[in-house]
Amino acid sequence: MTAAAETTPTPHPDVRHTHWLSTRPRLIVASAFMLFLELALIRWTGSNIVHLSYFTNFVLLGSFLGIGLGFLRVGRTTRQPYYSPIVLAILVPIILLFPVTVDRQAEGILYWTSLSTSGPPAWLILPVIFMAAAIVLMGPAELVGRCFPELERLEAYRYDLIGSLTGIGLFTALSFLSAPPVVWGAIAAIAYAVLLWPRTVWARVALAVPALVIVGALGMETLTAGALWSPYYKVTYKNSLWNGVPLMDISVNGIPHQQATPAKSKLEWEGQYGLPYARSASGKLDDVLIVGAGSGTDVSIALSKGAKRVDAVEIDPKLLELGRTYHPDKPYDDPRVTAHVTDGRAFLERNSDKKYDLILFALPDSLTLVSGASSLRLESYLFTQQAMEAARDHLKPDGVFSMYNYYRETWLVDRLGSTMQAAFGHKPCVDVVSEAGQQAVITAGLTTGTQKCAAEWAGATAETPPPTGDDRPFLYLKDRTIPQIYIITLGLILIVSMLAVRAVAGPYRRMRPYADLFLLGVAFLLLETKNVTGFALLFGTTWVVNAIVFGGVLVAVLAAVEVTRRFRVPSLPVMYGVLLGGLVLAWLVPNSWLLGLPLPVRAVVAVVVAFLPIFAANVVFAKRFADSENGTLAFGANLLGAMVGGCLEYLALVVGYQALLIVAGLIYLMAFALLPRTARIA
Repeated sequence: MTAAAETTPTPHPDVRHTHWLSTRPRLIVASAFMLFLELALIRWTGSNIVHLSYFTNFVLLGSFLGIGLGFLRVGRTTRQPYYSPIVLAILVPIILLFPVTVDRQAEGILYWTSLSTSGPPAWLILPVIFMAAAIVLMGPAELVGRCFPELERLEAYRYDLIGSLTGIGLFTALSFLSAPPVVWGAIAAIAYAVLLWPRTVWARVALAVPALVIVGALGMETLTAGALWSPYYKVTYKNSLWNGVPLMDISVNGIPHQQATPAKSKLEWEGQYGLPYARSASGKLDDVLIVGAGSGTDVSIALSKGAKRVDAVEIDPKLLELGRTYHPDKPYDDPRVTAHVTDGRAFLERNSDKKYDLILFALPDSLTLVSGASSLRLESYLFTQQAMEAARDHLKPDGVFSMYNYYRETWLVDRLGSTMQAAFGHKPCVDVVSEAGQQAVITAGLTTGTQKCAAEWAGATAETPPPTGDDRPFLYLKDRTIPQIYIITLGLILIVSMLAVRAVAGPYRRMRPYADLFLLGVAFLLLETKNVTGFALLFGTTWVVNAIVFGGVLVAVLAAVEVTRRFRVPSLPVMYGVLLGGLVLAWLVPNSWLLGLPLPVRAVVAVVVAFLPIFAANVVFAKRFADSENGTLAFGANLLGAMVGGCLEYLALVVGYQALLIVAGLIYLMAFALLPRTARIA
């Protein structure tokens, strides 16, 4: 029996009844619920608080804090964590009753949102949501943590990982089925009932009332909003007539996003939609690629211009579904059109032999982040210099590449123009249709002879930011800095976290023996972020790729635990050496080289390069965790480290994603330096 198990307190009378479910199943259910609830919170809050479409990482950080605090509470209290469903029941109605929008610009970074703002400022609402997420997740984590002393350390960790994989699988399945949040709420209510299993009347009321509030509020949202839930957004739509013209207005996460309009009317009202065709010297449209096809208006315009074959790429299946059903022109029913539900950059990389007369990026502004990445938006990898070079390589000899949007700022138009110039080797055509909103069309042919410009673009100015690249794909960040809104919010989060840890866990000296495990958590989160963003570039920013990456990380961690449990693995100094060697390998293998490989080979090499350091890092953690004196305290310290790693992730805005490997390597070296002397020979 471990030292931690020997000091486990006698359960409170209201806790004993939870043992109707034996330890292993209870641990799996609690772990699955914990991860499911984390994913659901991230997804749902971002759909109703526009801030969180661009700051989902703050909910993730709150989740890490809450999970860490839940483990730290083990042994310090025997009361059931009824506070978790109660806080969730307060949070859900508040978010539904007081939706918040975010300003379109804040300290040098642009957000595509509504034209007006409402609600409290971001620096205030983000810490509030952060703390609410922490308290909600602390409950399931406490239930998970109570199972750990009842099992051998690595066996407990093993079942925790199995439960986490189950939670990811369940949420992924519901995303595939487009299940609305009321289903998520019902699953949460059932999980609370199974895990808490109230015994007294007060406890039943304490659980039943919040459960009814959660399910009822989410049920009302589902019924009244008439929303479609895609894997990325809450999508709402409205069909109407304007001067006899049928229209469909589509909003995502409460923000007006696009309009399905007949091609003839669209070209009459907004002539810039015809400019990509006017700027082509050849006028050929045998093969057209439209990225960001959405509900189909851009596809309909291409068909009206005489396109013979159109590849329509759209990342969101629900937007495509709405276009198939309601677009007045029915463009997706046309036999000339082939629709592809995928990421635009991934489509270009996978179809290396296909050539087009016109490639059009049609307002691909996603309004949300890649899950698990603090600053990577779904469209970020579409606007790098490498992406435009990929588009250039897919053009026929007389083909043209074009993009249009309401770019808001002159510097953004010029940045995109200079990026296209760097990719094509000559100035593009730049048509600024509206100075007020910087509505612009930017077009380039393979040569200057294949494009017809109305006037020569003046070129970039001294104030124009340089082109973005795949390592720093932050198009909407003007300067190489961390915006003030992030710094203030992260500072508040860290202060609140320090106070919360002190209040819940007691003096910090209790965690001092596990400082190396804390640093392992910091470095691992940076490593995971690098892999999430790397796989998004290599295989697409789709939700499927994201789910596979997170599942793959957990499988690698589980494999490390199983190897450590079943075999005699090398000493910790040796495993640290393997870990650092894996980081060096990941540094030496550039994404540009991987993108040049055939897709199956690329997948194999990317998995080996990405998961070798993850596997080694978790062998290190498993060996160290198995020998720790207090398992729950050690695990809690590691999770708090992951939260700090999530804060350090914002360094990528300055140094890029590849440099996160260096930061992670330095932190791993610090962890090794803090490794207890007795652990070095184990």
